[in-house]
Amino acid sequence: MTVRIRADLDSLPGYVPGKNIPGAIKLASNEVSLGPLPSVVMAIAEAAERINRYPDNGSVELVARLAAKLGVDEDQVAVGCGSVTLCQQLIQATCTAQDEVLFPWRSFEAYPIVAHVVGATQVRVPLTAEHALDVDAMIAAVTPSTRLVFVCTPNNPTGTALRRAELERLIDAVPDDVVVVVDEAYREFVADPEVPDGVEVAKARWARGRDNVAVLRTFSKAYGLAGLRVGYLVAAAPVAAAVRKVFVPFGVNALAQVAALSSLDAEAELLARCTGIVAERGRVRAALIAAGYDVPETEANFVWLPLGERTAAFNEHCLAHKVVVRAFVGDGARVTIGTPDENDAFLAAALSFPR
Repeated sequence: MTVRIRADLDSLPGYVPGKNIPGAIKLASNEVSLGPLPSVVMAIAEAAERINRYPDNGSVELVARLAAKLGVDEDQVAVGCGSVTLCQQLIQATCTAQDEVLFPWRSFEAYPIVAHVVGATQVRVPLTAEHALDVDAMIAAVTPSTRLVFVCTPNNPTGTALRRAELERLIDAVPDDVVVVVDEAYREFVADPEVPDGVEVAKARWARGRDNVAVLRTFSKAYGLAGLRVGYLVAAAPVAAAVRKVFVPFGVNALAQVAALSSLDAEAELLARCTGIVAERGRVRAALIAAGYDVPETEANFVWLPLGERTAAFNEHCLAHKVVVRAFVGDGARVTIGTPDENDAFLAAALSFPR
């Protein structure tokens, strides 16, 4: 081939989505098994008649609804094609090849990919022995070259979350010119009152003149819209404006915008589902611990099994039982909390795995 492609892309791993296997129960992608509400499906169907028109490039109505819901100005909200796209836009808006992006590891798989694409240096900070974000190590890893810090809480794939004092200490220790991104994709599943609302933490910092805290959320998880890809950023107005400058035009399609608005209308019903998922999460974790598994506390819609070198064997065992989990070979397996029947099928597989 004579076309010149960036040589560094040869070392870039591709994002690995959860498997889909016909006839198997999929617990690999942190999706909500129950899907969107009928009212949301109806709104999507009605909007489908207008897909010959371009979507609203600025997602104006959705931005207004989110700003009102969160108690911020509209110029502090940016909408994107899933929160992962906003991760990339944040790096594009803040970093060059001379800068560093810092994040815990293991954490969301997209962080190293989007950092690499922009050319920024990745700084991976190992988790604690309890599979949680190591606040002290993250603070110590910040250098004059650091431009952005991702804080995934609850953390994907371990489910562990930072309590208020830990999150505030981390934010306060980072220099004002470094953007701290609190990634809250799983915020709606948090039950621990000591795990703070990232937007409220950010608002308190903005009120003190610290504009470097931003928050990411998504409609993919609790709202059941993973297939439509819509997420949002809440940040100080200058940060949100910079993110919008590197936005791909019409990146949030018309059906996604309608579905998100309709989901906000049905928010109470959707969040009631989260309560059921949290209850199932507790049941599944208790059963696994009783069976001898090490399962860290989780505030997300999944559990983490740190199986180390046995992860691949566990994955194959689950597949043989028609259950698809997310295996991070050499580290552990992440298992989405599904319906009670789906969870029972997973537990039957897990409890029959030789330990």
